[in-house]
Formats: sequence, C-alpha cells, structure tokens
Amino acid sequence: MKEFIVSALDYDKKVITTAIESGADYIIIPQEKLEEAKKLGRVKFITVDKEGNLSDDFVIVQIENKQDEEKAANLAKSGKKVIVKTTDWTIIPLENLIAQSENIYSVVKSPQEAKTAVGILEKGVKGVVLETNDINQIKKVSKLIKEDTEKVELVKAKVTAIKLLGMGDRVAVDTTSLLKRGEGLLVGNSSAGMIFVHAETEESPYVASRPFRVNAGAVHMYTKVPGGKTVYLCELEAGKEVMVYDTEGNGRAVFVGRSKIEKRPMILIEAEHNNKKLSAVLQNAETIRLVKSDGSLVSVVDLEVGDEILGYVEEAGRHFGMKVEETITEK
Repeated sequence: MKEFIVSALDYDKKVITTAIESGADYIIIPQEKLEEAKKLGRVKFITVDKEGNLSDDFVIVQIENKQDEEKAANLAKSGKKVIVKTTDWTIIPLENLIAQSENIYSVVKSPQEAKTAVGILEKGVKGVVLETNDINQIKKVSKLIKEDTEKVELVKAKVTAIKLLGMGDRVAVDTTSLLKRGEGLLVGNSSAGMIFVHAETEESPYVASRPFRVNAGAVHMYTKVPGGKTVYLCELEAGKEVMVYDTEGNGRAVFVGRSKIEKRPMILIEAEHNNKKLSAVLQNAETIRLVKSDGSLVSVVDLEVGDEILGYVEEAGRHFGMKVEETITEK
C-alpha cells in the first residue's frame, strides 16, 4: 500500500486532526510544534527545522533541471526517502526517478495528481505528500491512497459434488469493517480454484446478522490478501489485511479484527468451470452462504449438485503465497 503524507507546515490543527482521522502515515510539521502535535493523536510526524531539514531520513528535492534529477536519484539510491517537488507538476522526472529507486515520494496538490503519481510506470511513487488546507481534499486523497483495491474476474461454476466430512477446524474472520450484501471472501483448497463465501449480512431464524464476519471455512484453505498474494486462513489474525470482493469482482482490503478457530462439522463443495476444478471445505451450517450465478444467496445446506455458483480460477502454483510458473498438482 502506498504511503500517505500530509504537509501541515502552517500548523493548522484542523488539517492535522483530519489527516490523523483519514489514516495518514506521516504529517509534516515544524520541529518546534512536535510536543504540541503529539497531543492531537497517535501518528508519525516528520519535523522540519529552521534550516529546512527533515527528520526520519526524508529529504526534499525541487526538480528544476537534469542536475536536480540526478541529485534526487543519488539520494534515493543511498537510502534517503526523497520527496520530489517540481515547479510545474510533470510526470517525466518522476518516471526517470521511479525507474531507478523505490524511495521516491511526490508532492501533490489534488486527488488527480495523486492518482497519476501512484500509477506512473504501473509501479508509482512510494507515497504522496499532499499540500493543502482543504480537509475535503485530504479525505479524497486518503480514500484514493489508503483503500487498497483490485479487480478480479469471477466465474460461474457448476457444483459437481457435495460431501459431508465430519468435524474439522474452521476459521471465522471478523473484520474491522462493515461488509455489504454481495461481499465476501474467496477461499479454496487450491489457489487455482476458489469459491465465493458470502459475509454474514443476512438475518437468520437461528442467529442475528454479523455484517463484519465471513465464516470462511477450514484452516488449511487459501484466501486472497493485498498484492496478489494468498495466505492460509489459519494465518489471518488481528491487524492483518484480507481482500473482500463483491459479486462483480471488485475487491477492497480490510483489516482483520479477530480470527476465531473452532471445531465444527464440515462439508466439501466441489465445482467446475471450463474443466477447471474449484473446491472448498466449509462449515456445515445454514448461515454459510454462497452466491448463485444470478446473484441470489444459497446456504450450503440447500445447495444442490448442478447449481451454478460464483468462484475464481487462475493458473495453479503458489510458493509462500506468491504466484509461480511451475507444474503443481493440487487435489
């Protein structure tokens, strides 16, 4: 995830408070205001002394010519975190710098500039430094930078087998976000074929809705996390991120607040899409719902062979959660 820095050199408390509430990673303030600023909230501060020197290995380089660009590149290669400022906002110096080092930050003044900066060369700057006194701009850039999103292509898979497995250890993932109807996790016995498990947003005759929870299934299964990676469900714990998707395949990163592992009766669901197998081991309970191809929800206790459900397929092969190109057979 990109870093979000807000410049508050004029020490506007409303700007600082909004930056903290918006999840800024750092706030730039005058050095003499540090102790006062600490009382406003827990966040990392970058201080600037009267000579213009920054703390925490940050440096600012204003790009006006090729020599300035070379200076910035050398500082970044030496390990400094280089904040690049241009006299007229332009992409070319950033492209050259990003190609040479990852330690490049860009000064921006709007959400549009921030969006461009994080997308340059499909890699983007390490972070943006927003210069504004407009609290609405802070909120907009925060949403752009801090909400880790991705799009995947969901498929319609026909259920081929449903098998009771007896008792097993299942993971219920409680997030720090309220999930909406149509959102859930992708889980699978293999990273090559995953099934969409819906969040517990629906009322039930047996339990109240828990819209922050996805009863995700057996401990051994894969689920997706930011950066195109996967983890085992048993690895999720408070403070870690996990990807939540809607039925259109739009994903967003949310934080795990709690992960509950308990022994429960389990059920194996197998499905197929274009001769590719999808499978998951889920809790055998009425509250565990999948999504049919028409968008309706179906409990695993009502699921039938021949039903079409939403899932995800990719080329098999993961090594420590990263995609690899090699022949791996998972059954």
